[in-house]
Amino acid sequence: MGEQRMDEVSSQTRSRELAVAGYESVDGDAAVAATGRWWTETSAEYLVEHGDFLGAADFCWCPEGLRESEARLLGPAAELRGEEVLEVGAGAAQCSRWLAQQGATVLATDISPGMLERSAELDAATGISVPTVCADARDLPLDDASFDHAFTAFGAIPFVPDAATVHAEVARVLRPGGRWVFAVTHPIRWAFPDDPTSRGLTAIRAYFDRTPYVERDEAGEPLYAEFHRTLGDHVREVTGSGFVIEDLVEPEWPQGNVQVWGGWGPERGRILPGTAIFVCRKV
Repeated sequence: MGEQRMDEVSSQTRSRELAVAGYESVDGDAAVAATGRWWTETSAEYLVEHGDFLGAADFCWCPEGLRESEARLLGPAAELRGEEVLEVGAGAAQCSRWLAQQGATVLATDISPGMLERSAELDAATGISVPTVCADARDLPLDDASFDHAFTAFGAIPFVPDAATVHAEVARVLRPGGRWVFAVTHPIRWAFPDDPTSRGLTAIRAYFDRTPYVERDEAGEPLYAEFHRTLGDHVREVTGSGFVIEDLVEPEWPQGNVQVWGGWGPERGRILPGTAIFVCRKV
């Protein structure tokens, strides 16, 4: 299965809808729309399974558990107060909620209405309200140069065939000098099976094979898809959109984290990187 898929569909959903899964070409726009629906349909299950680990108002970058409170990839806390920050592919906006507590003005966007409904529920539960917009990250309904910083933690980029369009949209809405920080599955993981145990340490695919991972229903329509990029692809796409890369963070698996999340887990995490976080700045 695709590495970016950080949870499992319930057995009931699988038996009703999923007919075949594998690596094959797919219509990009149809795949994006289908994946947005998939996140809506599984949004409640996702939070039941991973909500405690993520926190309702915490900023977790990745399954390794790296928190923005320690990493400060968006900058020191004092610099965020009063800044306008955009979260792309926000899910239930847990990260944005944490930033709001730091004094930032935050807007969260996601393509999934269901995820934004979960965000509203967490707003009510925490008392921390974050405005949201339902939008495709490739076409943000936002003004030019309207944000100081932008970020995404495993949102949007792996689920579109044209990530360069996402980078270009983020560059458009950022002010000069603004940070763009995005976390994705480490590209090397594409070559390995989605297995958190030692069985996942043997490469089964070519790292350079960019054929998407696709799940289809009995009619052959896509239900979910992920798109692979090499490290070089990421570099070319983001720098070609007007950014400079200031850092590439590859979080190591911490000893105290026993969480198993799809293909992520302590056994394999001690040996293979699971996440790549690009820290970029608009020129």
